[in-house]
Amino acid sequence: MSASESAPSAPPVKGMRKNGKNWHDSKKPFRPTAGMTSYAKRLEARKHQEAVKEHERELKEEKEAERQAHIQRIKDRRAAKEEKERYDKMAEKMHRKRVERLKRREKRNKLLNS
Repeated sequence: MSASESAPSAPPVKGMRKNGKNWHDSKKPFRPTAGMTSYAKRLEARKHQEAVKEHERELKEEKEAERQAHIQRIKDRRAAKEEKERYDKMAEKMHRKRVERLKRREKRNKLLNS
């Protein structure tokens, strides 16, 4: 019984190779139709690929939006800092009340222009 059980596990022997390289696997005949897939499988694979691409596109857009928001925050912060420095420089030369009046006037103009 043990001999019959071990026989199927051993690979079938086809004989000695002519070149003596018995350690190589035996070659199989070329079958060009073996790799062909059905239309349904190709369609399913294409749908899956499109879904993956769409997901990647969404991730890329989200990342770009975050990047643009970060850039905009930096620009806003710089503009506010420049404006503050400008008002501080004006406050050194002018009276405080006049600087406040100019601030209000410029703020009004900014709102009208935007």
